[in-house]
Amino acid sequence: MTRSLQAVAYRRPSVLESAAGSQRLGLETSRGATPSGAEDHPRFFAGFLTSPQVASAGLLAVADVAAARYFQPQLRASLDPVVTGNGDRLRFESFSGCGGVYARLDVLAPGLDGGEVGHGTTNVDVNNPLREALSRIGADDPLHLRVGPEELAVTTLDGPVVEKKVPLPDRWLRGFAEAQVIAAGFDLRAELPAAEAVRFLRALPRGGGRGAPRWVVPAGGTLRPTTRAVPGAVCLPGPERLVALQRVLRHATALRVYGPAVAPGSGSAATAGAWEAVLPGMRLTLTLSPDASRGFSGEGGVLDALATDEAAEDAELISVLLAWEPRVDVADLAAAAGLTADRVRAALVRLGTSGRVGYDTAEAAYFHRELPYDAERVERHNPRLRSARALVAAGAVALDGTVTAEDGHVHRVRDEAGVLSCSCLWWAKYRGGRGPCKHALAVRMVRRGAAVERETVRVDGGVR
Repeated sequence: MTRSLQAVAYRRPSVLESAAGSQRLGLETSRGATPSGAEDHPRFFAGFLTSPQVASAGLLAVADVAAARYFQPQLRASLDPVVTGNGDRLRFESFSGCGGVYARLDVLAPGLDGGEVGHGTTNVDVNNPLREALSRIGADDPLHLRVGPEELAVTTLDGPVVEKKVPLPDRWLRGFAEAQVIAAGFDLRAELPAAEAVRFLRALPRGGGRGAPRWVVPAGGTLRPTTRAVPGAVCLPGPERLVALQRVLRHATALRVYGPAVAPGSGSAATAGAWEAVLPGMRLTLTLSPDASRGFSGEGGVLDALATDEAAEDAELISVLLAWEPRVDVADLAAAAGLTADRVRAALVRLGTSGRVGYDTAEAAYFHRELPYDAERVERHNPRLRSARALVAAGAVALDGTVTAEDGHVHRVRDEAGVLSCSCLWWAKYRGGRGPCKHALAVRMVRRGAAVERETVRVDGGVR
């Protein structure tokens, strides 16, 4: 497994202090992206939180996920959350060390008071003493929030005084990207009022044994477990992975559940799902992979977009137009770029693989952010994509879908209503449930290349 060390430097530890009858929460930032370029310690907000106790609980929930491994929990993780300023809101994101849970706290405009929100993305320090202090915030304690250094600190401190070096596996980066792509296929499946949400979540089993429900289905204002993937159902593998929601449960006004469409007779193949706690002035969302032992990195949702040169070129154009928007409008981007909506969506998927957009299920829209990691490694080190390109380079792929693998075996790729299936063992095992196999990717690359070549000949020949 390929990994690197991620160095994160802060000018000082984040801290919660008492001053003049109120609490002051200072969240320190690392090097990050802003509209004016990379900055060592950008500042995104200075003002008050309208619901201090709720915001503290939500931030702790995000930090819980960043520090957790829900599969093989004896191996600890310690990745700091990511903060994005989108002009009208702050987003705090994290991803579990096991790669199977994505968490995001959106502090919306009604949750902020007295300060302008900047634009950009970076890591934010959430250390153990700060966690302990946040857990003691009372309901009536005024809380001033500063995201980024004080101006005085920038001019008087010489260099970073806090530095963390943490392992950053390629599969972790791929999972962060895949979670956004998969969530873009979700729709709202259920909304529970606060009392029912509390009852349902507290009744979930804490372990992943046989009694854990694999699916839940809306029923009379609540959710009931079911063993089958019936229409309207949402998969819930590893319900213990929703434990971070317990942090905010008593503050929630509703619980919303999102998932992909389940067709009749589709069997019981597990799918991902998102669980959103609606809070005063904010939202906390947890997105779960299809299995507790299976992270998002192998789901393959981004491979088709990565395999096209057209999407790469479109992504470069779209990236210039994003402008740190909290809600990316596909139609507006298509008009501004002179592209079709489908090409814009493909470009957004590709941008997701480098951490440059996330997806908000509550608003059914992408948002602009720039993850503070070398996320271009996602494409460079994706094993199926590398293998597919190697097959194309070796001339092993024919337009009729015949692929001669490295070991001499011949595989046949078939086109069934736009979906490529294959005779290989990967397809037999997953049936497309984890994205295309390397043979299907290679065939798609070759056919797209041939189509572009034909179009070039037509244009050069004066025939349009």
